[in-house]
Amino acid sequence: MKREIPLLITFGIGTLLILSVFIPPMETLGEDFTVFFDIIAVFAFFLGGGNLLRVHVNKLQNRKTDWPFSIVTLVGFVVVLAIGMFKLGNPGGIAAQPTAAGSLFQEIFDYVLVPLGATMYSLLAFFVASASYRAFRAKNREATILLISAFIILLGRTPFGMMATGWIPESFDILQVPNMAVWIMNSPNLAGQRAILIGIGLGVVSMSLRIILGIERTYLGGDD
Repeated sequence: MKREIPLLITFGIGTLLILSVFIPPMETLGEDFTVFFDIIAVFAFFLGGGNLLRVHVNKLQNRKTDWPFSIVTLVGFVVVLAIGMFKLGNPGGIAAQPTAAGSLFQEIFDYVLVPLGATMYSLLAFFVASASYRAFRAKNREATILLISAFIILLGRTPFGMMATGWIPESFDILQVPNMAVWIMNSPNLAGQRAILIGIGLGVVSMSLRIILGIERTYLGGDD
């Protein structure tokens, strides 16, 4: 029964949600289930926070690798959680929103979290440059096409692209680098993106049917 009951719940709710999309009288049922999902998500936040504490406290107790970073994580988690829950440093008091202008919670977000996020993404630029160098090496025909396309797009995004090819007559303006960059982005690139989205959609449908029908059971904690 430990597996049958979750499978029955998954099958029932999944089937109802699919029917609510195609049968108009059942549309409100789908909206109600969406509210239920939001309620369940609240418990997921508690589980996530508890798991974070458990992992890092265990890391501190056993003095595992990089355990000092766990102190930073725990202190940051507890301090921000307390400030957000009890509205500490909030000019509007306990009744105001945690994100009210001038609140300590909002200032931590603006002056600590946002700069840290910007720093992380600026570091990613070096990894992207390294990955691009490895991907754009013309080792075969596909890599050569990718290299030429990337070069045209990069050049087309700069004033130098128009300066270099602006002399081409309007009857052949497709050969101007900025226009070639626009064509690459709007035709081959967009077609590739749509193909990927179609593939993702088919994969989501396939996986959803496997879960609803009970074929995919790994979310229960086992393969059988």
